[in-house]
Amino acid sequence: MKTLMVAQSGGPTAAINATLAGVIDAAQKSPLIDRIYGSRHGIEGVLHEMFVDLTHFSETEKLKATPAMALGSCRFKLPSEWDNSVYQRIADVFSRYNVGFFVYIGGNDSMDTVKKLAAFFQGKDDAPIIVGAPKTIDNDLPGVDHTPGFGSAARYLTLTMEELCRDLSIYAVKSVTIVEIMGRDAGWLTLAAGLPRFLGGAKPDIIALPEVPFDPEEMLRTIRRLHQTQNGLVIAVSEGIKDKDGNYIGASAQSGAMDQFGHSYLAGAGKYLEHLVKDRIGCKVRSIEISLMQRCSGLLASATDLNESFALGSFAVSLACQGEQGKMAGIRRLQNHPYRTELFPLDVKDCANQTRYVPERWWDLDSPSVRREICDYLLPLIAGEAPRFYRENGLPDYVIFD
Repeated sequence: MKTLMVAQSGGPTAAINATLAGVIDAAQKSPLIDRIYGSRHGIEGVLHEMFVDLTHFSETEKLKATPAMALGSCRFKLPSEWDNSVYQRIADVFSRYNVGFFVYIGGNDSMDTVKKLAAFFQGKDDAPIIVGAPKTIDNDLPGVDHTPGFGSAARYLTLTMEELCRDLSIYAVKSVTIVEIMGRDAGWLTLAAGLPRFLGGAKPDIIALPEVPFDPEEMLRTIRRLHQTQNGLVIAVSEGIKDKDGNYIGASAQSGAMDQFGHSYLAGAGKYLEHLVKDRIGCKVRSIEISLMQRCSGLLASATDLNESFALGSFAVSLACQGEQGKMAGIRRLQNHPYRTELFPLDVKDCANQTRYVPERWWDLDSPSVRREICDYLLPLIAGEAPRFYRENGLPDYVIFD
């Protein structure tokens, strides 16, 4: 019998712990696994031997409902050279702890780690099986219908935008509110913020995806036109909107800093547009950066998302136990009405370091048929209110590993 080790990496979601719960539950039931370790702070925890013994963990349902990342995270990029001492260190640790299976839960960059580790151990005697379990609120991993974590973030944004639009409609004053939403390259989350409009409402008035070149002058013309017949306007913009030349909007306000994977730290598109509207139109204007809450709000988590994430974690363990080296567990949609999916394995090399964009046919957000397609896609993913656990003082009760 072997040890299963599991770790989390990248940005948190409201559902990534549900995937961890699924991994633990399946590992505890497997006749091939006698011990379960969680690595704190992703692959860095392996390098520094920072482990939590999860072999007899029993609070699976509470962990499933706990947002963020119970094991902690990292953004550590493995080197490309196999003779690097980092790989030998990982191999030594795995050998010492009798690790036969390693499940890494994360997004695009985490799947790069899975790909590199699987390639390093491929063909070696008694090598551990490396498997990926995806998560990302950005929903931009190719090869799958959607990613765990996206449904809960989409639900948060849909409900928040619905409430914001009501709040902003109460004054007979010309105003503009710009809501900045996460999404570096893909606009899936911004589509979710637009769901109140796609379902027949009037707001948000402007929806800007990063896939579509953004023209600030056109935005100003639209604001002036709409202000002729209405007061409070709402604009939903992705943090990653770019102009026709591919430059981030408001890039002059950016620090220029990048993470280990070469991604720019983005923030400030909303603030840039706020100042632009103030200077050029002069009406009441504010920008709202929803920021971290869209990815860590367990209180608005989607039941569909948590249940699928748990099942995907369990499926990742089954792939590992079957010896599926370098595979990632994925979700495939079979139909919308009623909503039905299946889990399937795919090669991690086919999705690591790649991006799935909002399809071009969905860029025309004024098209009734496009709106119907978007609603058919999004509504099942945000369905259901997830169960909650509370302490006696009414605050949420979450799993915290000491």
